[in-house]
Amino acid sequence: MAKIAMVAGEASGDLLGYHLIQELKSLHPDIQIFGIAGPKMMSLGAKSLYPIERLSVRGYLEVLRHLWGLLKLRKELLKQILIQKPDVFIGIDAPDFNFWLEKKLKAKGIATIHYVSPSIWAWRKNRIHNIKRAVSHILALFPFEPPLYQQIGVPVTYIGHPLADALPMEPDVPQMREKLKLKKNSVVIALLPGSRQSEVIFHAELMLETAISFERLMRENGNTVQFLVPLVTRETRDIFQNAWHQLLTQKPDIDIDMQIMFGHAHEAMIAADAIVVASGTATLEAALLKKPMVITYKMSNMSWQLLKRMRLQPYVGLPNILAGEFIVPELLQKDANPEQIAQTLYNLLADKTGLAVLREKYRAIHTQLKQNSAQKAAAVIRQFLPTAS
Repeated sequence: MAKIAMVAGEASGDLLGYHLIQELKSLHPDIQIFGIAGPKMMSLGAKSLYPIERLSVRGYLEVLRHLWGLLKLRKELLKQILIQKPDVFIGIDAPDFNFWLEKKLKAKGIATIHYVSPSIWAWRKNRIHNIKRAVSHILALFPFEPPLYQQIGVPVTYIGHPLADALPMEPDVPQMREKLKLKKNSVVIALLPGSRQSEVIFHAELMLETAISFERLMRENGNTVQFLVPLVTRETRDIFQNAWHQLLTQKPDIDIDMQIMFGHAHEAMIAADAIVVASGTATLEAALLKKPMVITYKMSNMSWQLLKRMRLQPYVGLPNILAGEFIVPELLQKDANPEQIAQTLYNLLADKTGLAVLREKYRAIHTQLKQNSAQKAAAVIRQFLPTAS
């Protein structure tokens, strides 16, 4: 019986793991998978030894606050993996956590596959040499990544992005709005403050104030607007709801149609006319669903200053990185203020010619990334399993 250790670090990794496990189970119905998994992976039988939320920390200061616990967890997990002796270890994203594990496991003779190349093309390029020592194979989601690894002899396969396979080229917006019981004549805006608790803490008030500013702009021009806020976990939903209740206490005259959702991010994005999104995988999801967006992000000032010095590209959003140009606006850190985000969002929706051009750029990205990625990833992994033919 094939046995795989798998570690996903956050909601996006859980989704990648989910699609991968589906494909692996079609090849090996009795396969055993254990490690750190989210709810989607666990729904397919993956056993999670620790909660995925333990790894969902972003920003240097935030990581430092949790560092002792993360180091202890990683050592305990290494012991568990060595005891169970899997055929292969798959680290899904979470590079700072997983590469240490992969290096230790590879030294013990366990094949290590890293699923999702870290963004060495964006910052900390010298990491590639540590990656070479840690991995047996890299699964790359983006077409510009393999040449970077091939130059130094790291086995790599471009598999495309699972989201490009899963999401429709042309989503059915009217059907989704009917399913969500939205008003027919309202403009619909999705607010995505992030999947991590630390992200929602930084973005909740920003996005709520943005909603207030945008609703005012729309009302002044005779339009009504509804806001959808999909949140991944109960913890992130509680953080956002508390911020909303606090704002309503301070400004009791606010009258905004705000629907806070538990999950259903894709449904909210499909239904939306436009999206305000914290930088991350959700920006790619929004692009694949052909939605105009404003990308925003805030973190502690010290974390921002450190990150800014190591950036190799002028943009942080995946749609812009894949296009090689600013096709969607980014308002980050000091530029991330409610009035500016709201006005930028309003201007986007008003530019009908620009929206048509944007949709064509999105379609090109979607076509490039649609590669039957789970099937390609499983084919690579199968080479490391005892039942491989």
